[in-house]
Amino acid sequence: MKLAKPLQNIQPSYIREILSAACSPDVISLAGGLPDDTTFPLELMSKSLKDLPNRAQLFQYGNTAGYAPLLEHFRERYQLPSSHDGIVCTGSQQGLDLIARAFINPGDHIAMEAPSYLGAIQVFSLAQAKIKSISQRVDGPNLEELEACFTTKNITLFYAVPDFHNPTGVCWSLAVRQKVAQLCQKYNVTFIEDAPYRELRFNGEHLPLVSSFCPDNSMVLRSYSKIATPGIRLGLVTGRLNWISALNKVKQAADLHSNTPMQAVLLDLLQHDEFIQHLAKLRHLYHARYKALIQNISLKLPAYCHLNTVDGGMFIWLSLPKCDVDALAKSALEHGVAVVPSSVFYQDRASVASALRLNFTNASIEELGDAIERLAKVIKNYCPS
Repeated sequence: MKLAKPLQNIQPSYIREILSAACSPDVISLAGGLPDDTTFPLELMSKSLKDLPNRAQLFQYGNTAGYAPLLEHFRERYQLPSSHDGIVCTGSQQGLDLIARAFINPGDHIAMEAPSYLGAIQVFSLAQAKIKSISQRVDGPNLEELEACFTTKNITLFYAVPDFHNPTGVCWSLAVRQKVAQLCQKYNVTFIEDAPYRELRFNGEHLPLVSSFCPDNSMVLRSYSKIATPGIRLGLVTGRLNWISALNKVKQAADLHSNTPMQAVLLDLLQHDEFIQHLAKLRHLYHARYKALIQNISLKLPAYCHLNTVDGGMFIWLSLPKCDVDALAKSALEHGVAVVPSSVFYQDRASVASALRLNFTNASIEELGDAIERLAKVIKNYCPS
């Protein structure tokens, strides 16, 4: 059989492809957005996991929208209005796919920040959307570009990660959040708010969701991979009742429903008395590793390397002088450190800024120091002063 036309132009995920190489004991990985597996709250989940054999009903076919007690917990936890609903997905990545299949027709225009999350670029490209790129500033998207895009194009949706953006780590300011919400309402554009890192803030005060300023013009994607475990593959999409109903139809055709036993385990975890302490410990650990990473960068990398400071999440964006970032990343891997080149985060390769995305959550403080030492040698070869 021949590949379907939309798939023919989709490149495999660089990040997924590099993970196998990054697992080598000789390689320190700053590439994938991996949580530290030593932090997984398995002890908090143990009672629930051991009790599964006594809950045979969980292993029967379930409701497509999700395990009812978990959905009710989410309704209360996120204070969903009566006009909104939620659907549990097999990771928030499936939520993106369901949204694309339910609401995007081939040729529809959508807006995304540039750079942007690779998984979203792949999903929307498979849906044959025409992606319009909006440049990013230190406090969020370029609002003048965004409004011009909304004005001149019939934009179906605007996808973004406002809290600790993947790949740059940028966190939108309150003013930008309010303005984006206003623009979405003014031009009737649906805002798709991806919030997988929102609970990983280790500095500053939590800011309201963008969707809280335009609830009827938005959908929110949440992930439990970063605060529970990635292996349970559970996420959540919330939004207007009729929109969630549409996703429900697509999910019925996709996989009937997500893993019900794991939904029950997740519910027990979220309600566990010590879950809040688990999150606090996680933030404390990641904050320490982040500080170690930026300190090592300051001490060991050339002065022409610039990083953005972040207040949470899993990534920093290391800006470099103009260079071949793909070749640099390949050489870095040969020198025992895995990083992700900026090129994979752009739909329009002509606008790629020379940079690397560095993850700080999955390597120890000692490993972070060694990784930057190795990276320094490579950068000096590719970006001589």
